[in-house]
Amino acid sequence: IWADGALGSRGACMREEYSDQAGQFGSMITSESELKTIALRIAKVGYQMNTHAIGDSANISVLRVYSDVLKNIDDPRWKVEHAQIIRPSDLDYFSEKILPSIQPTHATSDMYWVEDRLGAERIKGAYAYKTLLNKSGIVALGTDFPVEEVNPMHTFYSAVARKDLKNYPEGGYQKEEALTREETLKGMTIWAAYSNFEEHEKGSIEVGKLADFTVLEKDIMTIPEDEIPNIKVAATFINGEKVY
Repeated sequence: IWADGALGSRGACMREEYSDQAGQFGSMITSESELKTIALRIAKVGYQMNTHAIGDSANISVLRVYSDVLKNIDDPRWKVEHAQIIRPSDLDYFSEKILPSIQPTHATSDMYWVEDRLGAERIKGAYAYKTLLNKSGIVALGTDFPVEEVNPMHTFYSAVARKDLKNYPEGGYQKEEALTREETLKGMTIWAAYSNFEEHEKGSIEVGKLADFTVLEKDIMTIPEDEIPNIKVAATFINGEKVY
């Protein structure tokens, strides 16, 4: 489900007007009342709901609906796709029932202009990946291709270093919200599988699971941070068959 638009076009729905455009608040694609109606239908048949939400207004609408509808439902794993701009006080809505599905390169793509758009105060709840992990216990990480580059090494690097491919900024962007390498690896594998109810099929190399894995030319967990984006894949296996 789509709750709102994108931040780049100022379509992400904000509680207060954009700092760089007076009178512009973005827009809801699906209103909160519509979200509630849809959520109730989805919950009734036992499906999983995943909702695109970028602005702080869209996010709180989704989070309120999820929180209300899921009160008496065990292990729903409903996801907020992007969970990008959230008031710090609203981050508490995330839990083991409400999971963030995030794309780390959004932070390093937007960092050049996002504070102009949101202002210094709202940026405190933006791209808060470590906080989201602490609230939900997992984060599902992806690329958001074709909006962002498909290369998962860029995803890994952005999550860990919070820098662009030119190693900017020094020290990393909002580095307190960076993930560790282990957290990032889990977010791209076993936690992502868990978020899709697929943890018994994929996400780790174990007996009985699909043998889907890649072999990298270097150890992504130990090499210098600035080498991560340039790691090459040596081999790819799908269901145990070498395909590359």
